[in-house]
Amino acid sequence: MAGSGFGTNFRITTWGETHGAGVGVVVDGCPAGLPLEREDVQKYLDRRKPGQSKYTTQRKEGDQVEILSGIFEGRTTGTPISMVVYNKDQRSKDYSNIKDIYRPGHADFTFDMKYGFRDYRGGGRSSGRETIGRVAAGAVAAKVLKELGIEIKAYAKAIAGIEVSKDHFDFAEMNNNPFNMPDKEAAKLVQEKADQMIKEMDSIGGIIECQITGMPVGIGETVFDKLDAELSKAIMSIGSVKGFEIGDGFEVANLRGSENNDDFICVDGKVEKETNHSGGVLGGMSDGSAIVFRAAIKPTPSIAQTQKTVNRDLDNVEIEIHGRHDPMIVPRAVVVVESMAAVTILDGVLKNLGATMDNIKKIYGE
Repeated sequence: MAGSGFGTNFRITTWGETHGAGVGVVVDGCPAGLPLEREDVQKYLDRRKPGQSKYTTQRKEGDQVEILSGIFEGRTTGTPISMVVYNKDQRSKDYSNIKDIYRPGHADFTFDMKYGFRDYRGGGRSSGRETIGRVAAGAVAAKVLKELGIEIKAYAKAIAGIEVSKDHFDFAEMNNNPFNMPDKEAAKLVQEKADQMIKEMDSIGGIIECQITGMPVGIGETVFDKLDAELSKAIMSIGSVKGFEIGDGFEVANLRGSENNDDFICVDGKVEKETNHSGGVLGGMSDGSAIVFRAAIKPTPSIAQTQKTVNRDLDNVEIEIHGRHDPMIVPRAVVVVESMAAVTILDGVLKNLGATMDNIKKIYGE
C-alpha cells in the first residue's frame, strides 16, 4: 500500500491496524542529540487515548508507547526512531455482523473496490487508531521545534456549531472540560448537545483551530511545496478532516483587497504586520507572524441509528452499527492536528537549511 509516509527531510511512516497486534511509526531524519524520553511521547498519546470521558469511545486502551530504536542514553542518535503501541482491548467480534456490509461514511466500499478485500475489524488501516503513529511522531517534532522557539497549540474552536467566544477565550480552560475547548461557557453548551446526541444515537462534528508561534520568516517553498499547501496536505490526510483554511480562509472571497491585505510596519528595526489576514503565510513562505489555520472535522460516521446501505452481493440492506465509538471526533483529533502541523513545520525548517549559500556556510564554512 502506497501513501503511508509523509515528509522529505523529516519523514514519518505509520504502520499497523486497529485490531492487529499494534500500531506505530518510524521517524527518519530527526537530528542527533535531541534529549528524548519515552515520557515526552507518552504525554502526547495520553491526550488522544480513548475512554477518558463518556464523549469518546469506551475502548479501554492505555496506549503505552515503546521506543524500539533511535535513542541512546536519553538522546536521539540520528538513526530511525521506531515506536510501537500494542493493542490490548480489541473486540473484533463486534464487527463480525458487518463484515460483508459497507458502512455509510466509512472507507469500507472504496477499500474493497480498490484492493478486492477489506479488514472489517474497525476499518483496519482506515481506522482513526492509525493516528497514534502520527501523534508519536508529532511529539518528537514538537520537541525539536520547541528548542527553536516554535510552539504549536491546537484547540476545539467549535463543536456542533457552538463556537468559542473571544471574550471567554482561555487556553487553561481546555484542561477543565472533555472537549478541549478554551471557553467554559461554550463547553457547557457542547456538553448539553453531546448528551442529546448520545440519546438520539447520533454524532456531531466541529472545527479545530491551530496557532503556530515563534516562526522565522521564509519557511516553505514558492511553487508546489508552499507551506500552506504542505499544511493542507498534512491536515487533510487525517481521516476525519473534510476542510482546511488558513488565515481568513473562505472569508477572503467576501473581502476587498484593501481589507484583505496586511499592512507592513517597522517596529524596533523588525518588519511586522498590523493584521494577519494571511494566516502567517505569504507566497507559500512563513512571514514571521503567527500561522493560524482551521480544520473541519466531520461527525463520527459510526452511529447506532438505522441507515440504508449495500452489501458485497449488491443487496440493499439496513445497518445499525454497534460497538464502542466516539459521539464526536473533535476532542481527540486536537492533538492529531497539532502533531501533523509539527511534522510539517519541522520538515520545512530542515529543508530550509540548504536554501542559501549563507546557511550552508554557517554550517560548513570556516
